[in-house]
Amino acid sequence: MPTAPLPQFPAGFRWGVSTSAYQIEGAVGADGRGPSIWDTFAHSPGRIADGSSGDVACEHYHRHREDVALLAGLGVTAYRFSVAWPRIQPGGTGPAHPRGLDFYDRLVDELLAHDIDPVATLYHWDLPQPLEDAGGWLARDTAARFAGYADLVAARLGDRVKLWITLNEPFVQMSLGYGTGEHAPGRTLLFDAFPVAHHQLLGHGLAVAALRARSGSPVAIANNYSPVRARGGTDADRSAAAAYEALHNRLFTDPLLGRGYPEGTIGDPSVVRDEDLAVIAAPIDVLGVNYYNPTGVRAPQEGSPLPFELAPLDGYPRTAFDWPVAPDGLHELLGWLHRTYGDALPPVEITESGCAYHDVPDADGRVHDPERVAYLDGHLRAVRAALDDGVDVRGYFVWSLLDNWEWAEGFTKRFGLVHVDYATQARTPKSSYAWLRDAIAAARRKPAR
Repeated sequence: MPTAPLPQFPAGFRWGVSTSAYQIEGAVGADGRGPSIWDTFAHSPGRIADGSSGDVACEHYHRHREDVALLAGLGVTAYRFSVAWPRIQPGGTGPAHPRGLDFYDRLVDELLAHDIDPVATLYHWDLPQPLEDAGGWLARDTAARFAGYADLVAARLGDRVKLWITLNEPFVQMSLGYGTGEHAPGRTLLFDAFPVAHHQLLGHGLAVAALRARSGSPVAIANNYSPVRARGGTDADRSAAAAYEALHNRLFTDPLLGRGYPEGTIGDPSVVRDEDLAVIAAPIDVLGVNYYNPTGVRAPQEGSPLPFELAPLDGYPRTAFDWPVAPDGLHELLGWLHRTYGDALPPVEITESGCAYHDVPDADGRVHDPERVAYLDGHLRAVRAALDDGVDVRGYFVWSLLDNWEWAEGFTKRFGLVHVDYATQARTPKSSYAWLRDAIAAARRKPAR
């Protein structure tokens, strides 16, 4: 357990936690909500590790006041949640369903009553199933539908949400959802999934305009980033690492910041129309950075359909996901963004960072998770080091407040600061919750620097 106090952070630094709708809300049939691609995927045999679904999850839809009380007890200044598109437009089109908006109205007001900034993500992978049936993110029309949905949400919540995030991890939606089929909707298109990238980015740009028309709050996108390390010293290994970096890190950043698509990443060029890149490059106020681990890459085996092969990184502790715990990777990544994009890079917030472990209550019902405490301590120090290097980092959001339904892993992975007994829905703050509470309180007492 770390004993040294954390270094100072700037005044106004945003301390938060993150969640997503399908992972915690449950109540999938309540108040007119329609089906999403994850409802369909989770109920398809063999897709989820433990055969579970998000039908109940953490019952946050009915327990949100209890969960906001946990946020208040933690002392965070912001809460990043996602709005479930199928609650707002059950069919993916048409007017807003009032009862769906009512829930987020209540949640936002509850947060503000506890002096917690609402940070709303509009899309965290739960595409309404009727839109997928019409082509999903492979269809250009989905980008326009997304902008219409953004307009509906901002019309209701735009006076109170403090930061808007359009998309969460479009790289993961493209690669796992449409490329390899490990996530919903389960398509296996490999590099033919490029239209998914373009239409998500186009939807982001159109949504930026819709949000600015309805709200004066800043707008962001949350990208998943991973520093790429060549595993091997050959030119082929270095070329493989560069190809992976272009796909994972630059494909969803270069166009946002006015550079167009990286060379070699565009599949069918007819997908990109003349005006699209200007729409995508609409100025954003914040770049959300989701960071979990670096990625090792080497040259592919002969006959591989991919120009790279993922390779393990040795010398790091591992999480229950078998991901390396590498705070140095976060420092490296923030420096890479700063050097690569220079003055074009907007202020950065770490919109997700966290770790899964096999957390279980002891005989007294307490949950000790010293590995998570060490993880948070190391990654917050990495953020401080990046600040010292001149990177403009404005906040850090822990993934996640609660143990939750972890996509294709079901309930087998626990990321929460708060343990959830899924049979009873009892919430038990872990030792990491207490550590972070004390760290935030100490940081907020310190003078600005």
